[in-house]
Amino acid sequence: MKVNHNALALEQNYLFSEVARRLREFQAANPDRRLLKLSIGDVTRPLPAVITDEMKAAAEDMSHAETFHGYGAEQGEAFLREAIAGYYAKRGTALDPDDIFISDGAKNDLGNLCDLFDADNTVLLPDPVYPVYYDTSIMSGRRVVFAAGSRENGFLPMPAPDVHADIIYLCSPNNPTGAVYSREQLAEWVAYAQKNGAVILFDAAYEAYIRDPALPHSIYEIPGAETCAIEINSLSKTAGFTGVRCGWTIVPKTLQFDGASLHQMWFRRTATKYNGCSYIIQRAAAAVFTEAGQQAVHADVDYYMENAQILKAALNRAGIFSTGGENAPYVWFAAPNGADSWDCFDRLLSRCAIAGTPGAGFGKAGQGWMRFSSFGTRETVLAAAALLEKISPAEF
Repeated sequence: MKVNHNALALEQNYLFSEVARRLREFQAANPDRRLLKLSIGDVTRPLPAVITDEMKAAAEDMSHAETFHGYGAEQGEAFLREAIAGYYAKRGTALDPDDIFISDGAKNDLGNLCDLFDADNTVLLPDPVYPVYYDTSIMSGRRVVFAAGSRENGFLPMPAPDVHADIIYLCSPNNPTGAVYSREQLAEWVAYAQKNGAVILFDAAYEAYIRDPALPHSIYEIPGAETCAIEINSLSKTAGFTGVRCGWTIVPKTLQFDGASLHQMWFRRTATKYNGCSYIIQRAAAAVFTEAGQQAVHADVDYYMENAQILKAALNRAGIFSTGGENAPYVWFAAPNGADSWDCFDRLLSRCAIAGTPGAGFGKAGQGWMRFSSFGTRETVLAAAALLEKISPAEF
């Protein structure tokens, strides 16, 4: 028996697992200090009642023979797929509900989509990048090339005409930098994909945080994207579903590569390897897209965006450059004095008991940067902001 040696090429600790390990060690060594966690992007607001009420009603259905639900449709229940299509339609984007596949979260699908493509494909990733894109590509044995983000290009790298790619991962709003591609920039990516016969895997998990009305929420707002793009989305950060788990992937029937339909292939893969998101969770997810559900989740999004503004203001007063936090729930800041990302992490932790996420964990272009998540409680964010304002960049 042989193991997958591609998997052994990965760093042994996943970024967020390493952050969690260091935080456990800090807490064990400093039991009396209050840890202010602005690191892992888990939500802290409870689910709105309009969602949990529907969840309870669905659970009650399961206790009666006449309303009991067993195995569901492979793609997800029609009522939820239609609700999601309606959500897109309100922004002028027409989707066929049959092109929508319900899952238990975006992260799984971002990795599982690798099943559709041969290992002999080149993957293009923006850098900095969400680690799942890179890790799953390496585990699949694929060649990976990067488009480097920087302060100069606003952490919105564009395709290089002399670089060929077959699979392109894009995340907008970006995790970790909070940068958002414009329509013109996404149109350039779509044109590049069409020219190269490539597919774009578009991660839109943070689209609900976009405030600028000129910025696109979906790749399908760009003409031609239906011929070269798959979109992945999630309710984890939009509606607080990190512990509930529900997302979706859009695979248009118009996606034809190498003589095959990616829609049909994804349907077959889903039917083979997945038994679906539970009926109870899908009922709760459908409640998100009601008028009352949208009002409730938008209030929570506003709360987290106010947290981001508090953090950005504190960094600004401390003389520390930051970006993001305006159309995304992440604040991306430069480690003062050119400090190493992990050194900055350790210093913030030891001096202020503030936990961020080292930018180096998101790729080479993230070295010397840090990410703050705005998903903490207001109390945590205010306490961290008060400490950050007192930091002198010279301390780093």
